[in-house]
Amino acid sequence: MNTRIVYCDETGDDGLNISSSDAFILTSLYMPSESWQKNYDTIKQFRKQLKVNYGFHSKQEMHTKQFLSDKNPYRMYNWSKEQKLEILKAFTLMISALDISIINVIIDKHHINTKDYNILETALTYNIQRIENDSSGDWNYLIITDKGRIAPMRKTARAIRAFNPIQSQFGGYINKPIRNLIEDVMDKDSRESYFIQVCDFVSYFVHLYYKTRYRKDPLPNRIQNLIDEEFVGRVMATFNKNGVLNTKASSNKHGLVIYPK
Repeated sequence: MNTRIVYCDETGDDGLNISSSDAFILTSLYMPSESWQKNYDTIKQFRKQLKVNYGFHSKQEMHTKQFLSDKNPYRMYNWSKEQKLEILKAFTLMISALDISIINVIIDKHHINTKDYNILETALTYNIQRIENDSSGDWNYLIITDKGRIAPMRKTARAIRAFNPIQSQFGGYINKPIRNLIEDVMDKDSRESYFIQVCDFVSYFVHLYYKTRYRKDPLPNRIQNLIDEEFVGRVMATFNKNGVLNTKASSNKHGLVIYPK
């Protein structure tokens, strides 16, 4: 049986308070194990070219929110607005050229009406369910995530191996335990993983897309200084056109999984 490697990262916090973030987005990126080296080489060469073209250090982690907000360490590069836009476009095209699939689960805190709603557990469960569905039993997979939330993510993944209620077309629920996830969820520092940084990039643009297109909210002020809603839409359209988004994950055009309903 072939194996897929899954990487995860998130935007927003998983607490119920909406003052710090009004949504939580968990992004998972997965690829065939035999595509890992080619994908890695593509990103590594891309980062080397960014160093040549813009002085962007190859080992400098890409934190998309901080980049868009003109915060350090990115401010110290003294890039012009045009150069920063070129870097964002280059990242988008590079990601679109990878042999990957991406699932984005959005938990909108405004729609939560119970105090015991577990945001992280729900987001991870929906991610794993859709990866499991995509596998159709033909391949297994292992999950690698940033260090921050490893304990609750391991607990959730272990739990749905035994109990994973799925709504039945005949009414009620049936238990369909996860079968193709191998090992516990594993952690890796995002500074040492290009793929987790790719998840960060995608996740934050999904956040901005959801914020502007679904919630009809404006972009944060600092981010408006660099990009607009149209730019966000073009990034998402590029991902979609190049087939890296798993559009079968939900019924909307970008495959965004949005809960609560």
